[in-house]
Amino acid sequence: MGAQRGMRSPRVVLDTIVLVSALLFHAGTLSWLRTAWHMGSVRPLVSRHTVGELIRVLAYPKFHLGSRDREDLLADYLPWCKVVIVSEAPPVPHCRDPFDIPFLELALTARADALVTGDHDLLVRASRFPVPILTPPMFRERLCSTE
Repeated sequence: MGAQRGMRSPRVVLDTIVLVSALLFHAGTLSWLRTAWHMGSVRPLVSRHTVGELIRVLAYPKFHLGSRDREDLLADYLPWCKVVIVSEAPPVPHCRDPFDIPFLELALTARADALVTGDHDLLVRASRFPVPILTPPMFRERLCSTE
């Protein structure tokens, strides 16, 4: 799943749940995403707030991750990411969950090719948001159709 010669890899915002699934479950349904960013088929976009959210979620007791485990997971993701400074947050639609807002802001600021999520609150905004909001299967289908 490598990027084609001369073509830019899609720049994507991965929401925390999608990302955690890809990082924690090596044989899971989203493990292809991990391969995709390692191979350069996609370029994940992050901001200070989205990385902070990832760090916060990885510390949840239900994951049983020690600090070394969390560091290893971050090291398996962050080197492949492009950091985007969101200095002046653009206006985004109202969200029931305030933790969703930084992902929308990042997608707009970076002019991402997609925001990949399984979050219903984000998916219902897809028709009215300038950046495509896609489920992981929808994004995979688009990615495969461009290869």
